[in-house]
Amino acid sequence: MNRKTCIIISGPTAVGKTDFAIELAQKHQTQIISADSRQCYKELNIGVAKPSAEQLNIIQHYFISSHSIQEDVNVKVFEQYALNAVKKIFETNDVAVVVGGTGLYIKAFCEGVDDIPTVSEKIRNEIKEAYKKNGIEWLQKEIQKHDPFYFTSGEIQNPQRMMRALEVNLSTGNSILDFHSGKKIKRDFEIKKINLELPRNELYERINRRVDDMMNNGLLKEAENLFLYRHLNALQTVGYKELFDFIEGKISLDKAIDDIKKNTRHFAKRQVTWFKKFNE
Repeated sequence: MNRKTCIIISGPTAVGKTDFAIELAQKHQTQIISADSRQCYKELNIGVAKPSAEQLNIIQHYFISSHSIQEDVNVKVFEQYALNAVKKIFETNDVAVVVGGTGLYIKAFCEGVDDIPTVSEKIRNEIKEAYKKNGIEWLQKEIQKHDPFYFTSGEIQNPQRMMRALEVNLSTGNSILDFHSGKKIKRDFEIKKINLELPRNELYERINRRVDDMMNNGLLKEAENLFLYRHLNALQTVGYKELFDFIEGKISLDKAIDDIKKNTRHFAKRQVTWFKKFNE
């Protein structure tokens, strides 16, 4: 008897993962689990390039509009959600499809993620407020003082990662890196990886066109409706951050659109590098 198989489709933003995944799911008459850390939020639509209503009607998707921006959704939440979803799919099908561009989510699904103790909500909120008031330099100094191990080995240009590292340190007394065992879990199903790529110029042209399409489809209005929630982690996202700057009068609309294109291209470049390494 053949083992159950999960096909993982990865690649940078705008490379064509959604259409490819739907075609593959139709071929196998199965369902799709999204591995996108932003498409899971029901309040975010245009700016995160969710599958269209027509596409969602063709194939059932998991982890699309499944959570609120008010919820704390992280890699551990995704891992458990995705494992439950794939178990449900395997009840009626031998194949499941996972698709997305959030590398850490895909890695967690394939290999597992280390358990990190629950942190104090009070400490978490205090750190968030202090960061909003004092900025990234304050955060870097706090990391250097409390967790020099992370300061020398972790991502000290990423405020979300630094806040996570600091809250773990202040709650447990240990570095978040102490909880990274590096052990890979062997899943009880086969995993096949497909990484989609395009020539850089073609990918960047697709990104630029997609941003223009998003603006024409109402992304600015969507950002205006979400402006009051701009402090939430879910909205620290390319496509919204730049428009929030425009709404606050910091930059022109043309500058905001150019920044969305530029930052999306940079993001895609990092994705390409990450997935090449992961799929080696």
